[in-house]
Amino acid sequence: MKKYTYLIAALLLTCTACEDDEFLNREPRNILSEEQVFTTESLALAVVVDLYARYPDYQAIGGDANQHADFNEAFASRDYGRHGNSEFGYGDWGWWDYGFIRDLNLTLEKLEAASQLTAPARERFIAEVRWLRAAVYFNAVKRVGGVPLILESMNYDFSGDPTYLQRPRAKEHEIYDFVIQEMDAVKSVLPGDAKVKDRATKGLAMALKSRAALYAASIAKYGAIRTPQVTLPGGEVGIPASMANTYYTTALQAAQEIINGNVGAYALYLNNQTDLSANFASLFRDKNNNPEAIFVNDYKLKSGKINNWTLENQPRSLSEEGTTGGRLNASLNLVQSFELIEGNTFAPLRNRDASGKYIEYENQLDIFAGRDARLYATVMLPGSVYRPGGSTTVDIWRGLYRPGTGTMVTSGRPGDMADLVPDPDNVPETQVVGFDGPVNGFDGTAQTGFYIRKYMDPTVGAGQIGTQSDTWYIRYRYGEVLLNAAEAAFELGNSTLAAEYINQVRRRAGFTTDLASSEITFDRIVHERRVELAYEGHELWDMKRWRLAHIVLNGQIMDVNSLTQNIGKADKTRTQVFGLWPYKIYNPGGANNGHWVFDIVRPDRVTGTDWFRIGNYYSFINDDIRNRNPSIVRNPNQ
Repeated sequence: MKKYTYLIAALLLTCTACEDDEFLNREPRNILSEEQVFTTESLALAVVVDLYARYPDYQAIGGDANQHADFNEAFASRDYGRHGNSEFGYGDWGWWDYGFIRDLNLTLEKLEAASQLTAPARERFIAEVRWLRAAVYFNAVKRVGGVPLILESMNYDFSGDPTYLQRPRAKEHEIYDFVIQEMDAVKSVLPGDAKVKDRATKGLAMALKSRAALYAASIAKYGAIRTPQVTLPGGEVGIPASMANTYYTTALQAAQEIINGNVGAYALYLNNQTDLSANFASLFRDKNNNPEAIFVNDYKLKSGKINNWTLENQPRSLSEEGTTGGRLNASLNLVQSFELIEGNTFAPLRNRDASGKYIEYENQLDIFAGRDARLYATVMLPGSVYRPGGSTTVDIWRGLYRPGTGTMVTSGRPGDMADLVPDPDNVPETQVVGFDGPVNGFDGTAQTGFYIRKYMDPTVGAGQIGTQSDTWYIRYRYGEVLLNAAEAAFELGNSTLAAEYINQVRRRAGFTTDLASSEITFDRIVHERRVELAYEGHELWDMKRWRLAHIVLNGQIMDVNSLTQNIGKADKTRTQVFGLWPYKIYNPGGANNGHWVFDIVRPDRVTGTDWFRIGNYYSFINDDIRNRNPSIVRNPNQ
């Protein structure tokens, strides 16, 4: 009975409380209303920071590392399926995130009405969100072409007729024009401070403008030349060739705003002129004295925002906890593309002489001698030191080579030993495979003979699951701006100016002889971006805008000849990953004992040939999207 008394009392209290209008109208203490958020600068900044966090990346360092193996600049040493595939899906690289667009528009509307913020703070936030919205539209147009250009929040009126919400796709060039115009609009409001790396600045506005205009220009020019069938009658896909020069001019002028110092003190990173490879590697890690980085996705230890790039890609034998590593292997396709410094020469790595015999090298690194300094900073070569200043080297070699018999001795497990002498009781076994492989199909070994160095964090702990890395990811940098300017100048017929810009980048890479203006060709433009910007998320978009993707990824089987010929040509086939496997010479008592020979191989897991179809230039827009909005036109050739 006592229990029921308590229950009735509780119900009475509840009912009494429910009648208390003051209680029901009380403001919650754990939730901020939209009106409250936009009353102080710190709270409004928190909203904008959240929007920055949703910036779309592809082939970055904090997401799916295997994406870097999508186009054969790398091999995924655990995710073999992609190397057995042939056709890319029409939906690959798609985009339709209008939830994000709506959030950006709503934020802009709230900021416009935020009278309690100071005018400078409010105007800067508005400029930042407009920059972000333009960046998202740029991300959309390079994936699917023209999209509905929605610049206000849209609300359903529950009338039963949603047709007023169904906006058609804009023309492709209209989206590019919008991005360019927005950059001009926000530039005067944003700060011109090159030390600001993770928020929009004047420099970033011009960097985006330059990149977007360059994309539009090359689609206009090369779309007409190489893919005239990739268009739609309404202009949702395809840009008229007549617009190319205007876009190239815009790209050049925007880049020059940065180069001439009009929007901040940006420059090439050059803090170690005595070791240009170490300098280039530091460019991607140095957060304190880096005039090259324009916009980054930053990370911070113990903040909840860290990246696993080093954890996933550390050498297998040197992994800090022995649990993971070696996920990505650089491809020989990319490695051989780094030129010889002497004579600015393209040349394959020489593993055999004219008669077909192995060329012997005293040290593993000798075969790579004299190459572009960026090679050693981009790729972890066999026999190279893992951590800068250290002495521990990666242990990459496939087996032993007996020159007397011309035979190889190897094993199916990294670091394996074998008995090479008939008297096993007196002679210890000999290691016959490197601890980092390569071993076909053995996860984490260097199955191409290489690992990746760019963005690797040498700090102890970066390879531990519980710590990981706070290396930032650079989305825009001055080196790319110089290459944008060089390309635009070249396309406008000013090869002298193009050479001036491209040579700045090459001198930083160790080239002592400048390219003459007569040597600036389309092939050179394509090559320089490939090696300078490797593993920085440019390769797909560059191949698409130049309309080279269906030519380079043409579905044809490659062999050693097709791999090693025509290095430096923009239209060279790149459908399969190749590797270079070192073998240690086993010749006890011989002068060449312990020297090295190399074999060019195609890893066993590479069974497919990548085929980029014409219909892949613009991603498929899902049927449900087009069913909900019949005004959305389907992309061509799908």
